[in-house]
Amino acid sequence: MKRYHEAGSTADGPFSLVVTPESAGWGYSGLRVLELDGTETVATGDSEALVLPLSGSCTVEVSGEKFELAGRTGVFDAVTDFAYLPRDASAVITGRGRFALPSAKTEKHLPARYGPASGVPSELRGAGICSRQVNNYCLPHTFEADQLLVCEVLTPGGNWSSYPPHKHDEAREGECELEEIYYFEVADGGMGYQRVYGTEERPIDVLEEVRSGDVVLIPHGWHGPSMAAPGYDLYYLNVMAGPGPERAWLICDDPAHAWVRQTWESQDVDPRLPFGGTK
Repeated sequence: MKRYHEAGSTADGPFSLVVTPESAGWGYSGLRVLELDGTETVATGDSEALVLPLSGSCTVEVSGEKFELAGRTGVFDAVTDFAYLPRDASAVITGRGRFALPSAKTEKHLPARYGPASGVPSELRGAGICSRQVNNYCLPHTFEADQLLVCEVLTPGGNWSSYPPHKHDEAREGECELEEIYYFEVADGGMGYQRVYGTEERPIDVLEEVRSGDVVLIPHGWHGPSMAAPGYDLYYLNVMAGPGPERAWLICDDPAHAWVRQTWESQDVDPRLPFGGTK
């Protein structure tokens, strides 16, 4: 099964990117990127989803509700507001811009809701050249969903993120089983790099140069680092879901590299952070 898809290679109609559980060869996580200039009707089917502006603004009409999404000019400029779409819904989206629709299969029906930008926790992780910013849109402690987990990571040029390498592919104490999608955008037409590797029992081997619109699918294995080439800030949207009865994000560092976290205690956070003045 192919784990790297370059920009445009999975396009379908108004969507520049389409990843479904079926096309990914797994059970839960999906992502579409809607290129919008006008109105489109989007069906959620058996999945819950978000409408998350990458650039631009829109209105979302769903389940008798109407949400005005102010959006943003680009992923490096600000945290955005968003809308939650329940399963078995038909959403009418009107506006102009590029919108991510991360999704997860679910048996549960939750109400459609608006997520204000002011309610999105933003945190700075790591230090030195491992500094990055994480905007936590839809995690267990930030926004209610049944299975869906969504965050975005912004990494200044020359820095490494998703590091130390970690995994979440086993149901055990301190770790849960989650499929993960990495969707990338890179500032100024630049490039970054993504590494994924497995174990002898569950091999996987990915090392790809990534550019805006590319996606990497991670069914299992250690993933990281995500490397921002010098001079080019790197963005990626993470979409996760899995079979566990509890919605959680529990990871395990690769023991060979976990010691790197200790070095951050003596380093400062990169002064280029946060992006867009986010506090």
